[in-house]
Amino acid sequence: MRYHAPLTLIFCFFLFSLQAQRAGGAEAQRPKNLSDSALLELTEHQTFRYFWDFAHPVSHMARERSNRSYDYGDEVVTTGGTGFGVMAVIAATDRKWIGRDTAARFLLRMVKFLLKADSYHGAFPHWMDGATGKTIPFGRKDDGADLVETSYLMQGLLCARQYFDGKDEVESELRNRINSLWNDVEWNWFTRDGREVLYWHWSPNNGWAMDFPVRGFNECLILYVLAASGERYPVTAAVYHRGWAQSDFFKNGKTFYGFVLPLGFDYGGPLFFSQYSFLGLDPRGLKDEYADYWQQNRNHTLINHAYCLDNPKKFKGYGPDCWGLTASDTYDGYNAQSPTNDWGTISPTAALSAFPYTPGYSMKALRHFYDGLGDRIWGRYGFTDAFNETQNWWAGSYLAIDQGPIVDMIENYRSGLLWRLFMSCPEVQKGLKKLGFQSPWMK
Repeated sequence: MRYHAPLTLIFCFFLFSLQAQRAGGAEAQRPKNLSDSALLELTEHQTFRYFWDFAHPVSHMARERSNRSYDYGDEVVTTGGTGFGVMAVIAATDRKWIGRDTAARFLLRMVKFLLKADSYHGAFPHWMDGATGKTIPFGRKDDGADLVETSYLMQGLLCARQYFDGKDEVESELRNRINSLWNDVEWNWFTRDGREVLYWHWSPNNGWAMDFPVRGFNECLILYVLAASGERYPVTAAVYHRGWAQSDFFKNGKTFYGFVLPLGFDYGGPLFFSQYSFLGLDPRGLKDEYADYWQQNRNHTLINHAYCLDNPKKFKGYGPDCWGLTASDTYDGYNAQSPTNDWGTISPTAALSAFPYTPGYSMKALRHFYDGLGDRIWGRYGFTDAFNETQNWWAGSYLAIDQGPIVDMIENYRSGLLWRLFMSCPEVQKGLKKLGFQSPWMK
């Protein structure tokens, strides 16, 4: 796999030759005195390497994590994280860090693998074996389709289909095979015999035993947009309005730290709620009868930032340059940190994946993470997953679902590339119109 780094970064990346010996190591060299633009470039590029250098060698899918925690093994790849990684590969191609033909062939191999991998009514499991494509259970009864993870994968693949628009054989085949995967997802089957809501899981062994109807507001908006956009197996608008938009925690409207939060849990919940669905779905000017999604996502981020400045529990390290609560590894396992579930763990992905919403605050955090804490949390794939200064705990791990949004949202902040690609999909525009959305992208 070949890199085509800009000349201004050759020296920077030369310094990275002294890498940590294990995948999760944080002992990479750090160039000093970088400008803001150079630091953004470096962070995006270095984080991308998780999805390129560390991709599974057989399937090219994204590995779940860089370490062996929880006995996952070396072969476990993640469906949703792979979707985030596909978008990272597109960003890297556009910035000429990798060659276009090399990237297209990399993705074509991945898509060919997926066409032979286990799927259930067109939907993929949360985890699979990256060498064989066989399902690896995410839980005792979660051993089949994961429709939310599949939606994250499709978000990335649709961007790839739009980006690789060349007439040569490789790009043509890539688009055709992505269309096969996209059209095979039976979105309407996951309404569970025609109920007006989508269900997250289905298992060939356990049926609907997980019994998880997906209702908002949370990270799953992209699921409903794609389900409405499907051409062969779409859902009706009623599934969105009577399923997703009906829950005790959908509408909010209250004010926190001076910011009105239209939807969701009090204080907004973990920051990945405003990030995962919006790697491709452009929130700028996106509105429906329930919310202005730019206001929703920006205010959610501002509330999270303000809470960390307030720091009511007096955790060590919190401040204007050290903030961001979301789901990540933490000192006692894994947790979805938020203002209402705060145990002192800061996750770099939270503030860095918020660059489009709060560029000034996110740059302060990036500076602190890199210049101030980089000797502990900067490594071969960018920033490690999290840290807790109160507990003197520093993660050595990287997770696909946390690294991907860093690359993708920094790219959207810098160029809007992934938003432009996803919103250019005619199916997506049709689906958004069906659900009653407004967007400057809609024709």
